Amino acid sequence: MRVLHSTDPISPIAQSAVRNITASGNRLQSTSQNFMEFWNVSTRPIQQNGMGLIPSEAIRPLRRAEQLFPLLPDIPAVYAVWRELIEKYEVSGVQVHDARLVATMIVHGVTHILTFNTSDFHRYAPEGIVVVDPAKV
Repeated sequence: MRVLHSTDPISPIAQSAVRNITASGNRLQSTSQNFMEFWNVSTRPIQQNGMGLIPSEAIRPLRRAEQLFPLLPDIPAVYAVWRELIEKYEVSGVQVHDARLVATMIVHGVTHILTFNTSDFHRYAPEGIVVVDPAKV
């Protein structure tokens, strides 16, 4: 989602990765969780590692994200896969959110995740998840 925050120092890397991925014929998708996290960062104060936008300012980039990255549906099967992942990989704390993204990917047959937080997802390689660092695209 950093692609939409042009003031973020790594936004140009994200923008380049998105351009390169789409130019190669691949499509990027997202989850409701990604959009919720995007909203959280967008509207959180700058002093708390956010973008400091008020909701009326944050809605435009959220709408743009929804256009750029089609939403994978939240379906009940995601919970069952998430439940298996958290036990299998002994997931705790904030990493439960990463496990939910992976569960959504597995349910929908998505194999690659584009993220700057590559170390958070390497544990899921046995599940067929390929971690892609935007700086290397």
